[in-house]
Amino acid sequence: MPLLDHFRPPMSKHRPWESFHATWCSALADLLNRDLPPGYVALEQVSPGAPVEIDVATYDESELTSAATSDGTATLARTVWTPAAPPMLLPAVFPERFTVEIVASEGGRTLVGAIELVSPGNKDRPAKRRLFAAKCATYLARGVGLIIVDVVSTRQANMHNELVNALGLEASYQMAPESALYAAAYRPVTEGESAHIETWPTPLAVGQALPVLPLSLAADLCIPVDLDAAYCDACERRRIRDVLE
Repeated sequence: MPLLDHFRPPMSKHRPWESFHATWCSALADLLNRDLPPGYVALEQVSPGAPVEIDVATYDESELTSAATSDGTATLARTVWTPAAPPMLLPAVFPERFTVEIVASEGGRTLVGAIELVSPGNKDRPAKRRLFAAKCATYLARGVGLIIVDVVSTRQANMHNELVNALGLEASYQMAPESALYAAAYRPVTEGESAHIETWPTPLAVGQALPVLPLSLAADLCIPVDLDAAYCDACERRRIRDVLE
């Protein structure tokens, strides 16, 4: 299945991109979990908006003064502490998140790799672009292998170039301005006192197949990620062919 434009009709009308991105994340996680070595697991993390929402529960006053156990014994209810009103409210943006995280599961959960599917909201204004780039830079600073996949056709910002800017690098490391669709893999490497990021920037195009890119999980472990295979699986799950016929 060649890459389709999921952000313009007919696809955007019949198969919302949010649903497809979520399905693609799930397909990527399933694909990785078939091939990952023991001790690693891929988990999709999908959040279409703000990651935290305040939910204040209200109770009858009698419930706050006492509670009864199963044997009828009265116990004191938990005291709820409320902070003072904040003296300042900072403007904030909460980006959409369509991520596959690869964690080392032995001895706890340690993030070792991430695949980020770019959404329109990640690119719609400078503040969100900087926030996305800062998240990616943080991955790399922690030694986490990273793949960015951007198939958003309706906004032209290039998040690889935003990452280059966030890392304070020269413009020569950026992709061509016309590279609106692309995928890029990043492998942070430290050799003695020297550090660098191995990078595989790959332009994409509607109508062409997606590439296989490397995902670094450790200094001596890199796995291939078949973006096209996961994309085809997601298209099958969402019955994309029905829209094309």
